[in-house]
Amino acid sequence: MNILALDTADQVLSLALSTGTGVWYTEIDDGVRHSELLLESADALCKIAGLHPENLELVACMKGPGSFTGLRIGFSAAKGMALALGIPLVSLPTLDCLAYHLSIWPGIVLPAMDAKQGRFFSALYRDGHCLTEYKDASPEAIARELTSVRLSPDEKVVLTGSGAELLASFLVSFLPHEHIRIDPESRKGRAKELLKLIKSGTIDMKGNANSGPVYLRKSDAELKSR
Repeated sequence: MNILALDTADQVLSLALSTGTGVWYTEIDDGVRHSELLLESADALCKIAGLHPENLELVACMKGPGSFTGLRIGFSAAKGMALALGIPLVSLPTLDCLAYHLSIWPGIVLPAMDAKQGRFFSALYRDGHCLTEYKDASPEAIARELTSVRLSPDEKVVLTGSGAELLASFLVSFLPHEHIRIDPESRKGRAKELLKLIKSGTIDMKGNANSGPVYLRKSDAELKSR
């Protein structure tokens, strides 16, 4: 199946393409230029794979949480492709994709995105399963939740995502330093993980058909207008 996966939820833009002959991937760490680079990158990836865009059979994007602008860009592009080509659109939670490559970690996985204002978009995972709701939380609230779900006071925690290092700098006030690890690939895009989750066969495609972005909080513009 020819599947194009888009990750525009954070600072790094990434795309992954799966065809009958292989998987191709690209990522660009270039600030806030997702709107300029996304369609151009998708077209380039198809050319490298030798695939005509009209032969795509499914397009996927991040559901959120994440950057308001980034999520809107990803959904707009994915919906445009889906409508133009008459193919399904699937969106998956960003935090699930961030945590996926650490499913075999023997402890707690904590994906974190900097939500500004001293808060983080986060959730807690163990053995590939989400243990909590997706939250917009303070470091103190995250530390309390960690304490409640850890199997023992010695259970290790690995942080991943663009907010990993910043959140870890707060968590050392609540947990022993030696219990905290930072994923060396924490800043990377997660289009490959999005693609792998879709290909795993565990996703309800119909349940994703008409979904929209998950923001967890109102945008700054909305808050200022109140």
